[in-house]
Amino acid sequence: MTEVNVVAVITAKPGQRDAILEAFRANMPAVHAEDGCIEYAPTIDAEGMGSFQTPFGPDAFVVIEKWASKDHLMAHAASPHMKAYGAKTKDLIASRVIHVLSAA
Repeated sequence: MTEVNVVAVITAKPGQRDAILEAFRANMPAVHAEDGCIEYAPTIDAEGMGSFQTPFGPDAFVVIEKWASKDHLMAHAASPHMKAYGAKTKDLIASRVIHVLSAA
């Protein structure tokens, strides 16, 4: 099996990032328990990084994921807890961009 990495950029509607992150963190234990989950965590812009940083902004967060295989990622995407998370947060999200990557 070949590991896959995911970088998901989630942009909340103005002022809604904390509400989405609350739901995201509540869902994390279920995701971490999934077969094939190696890494799954939200990140936000680091403070004080200077001019070389290109910030995502105050309404965005980036999910860093690593899965043991494409099949594990696909099972994750179809899981009941992800469907429930999506339903809970869909009205709070302005945009979602998902990049699935393999090792170069």
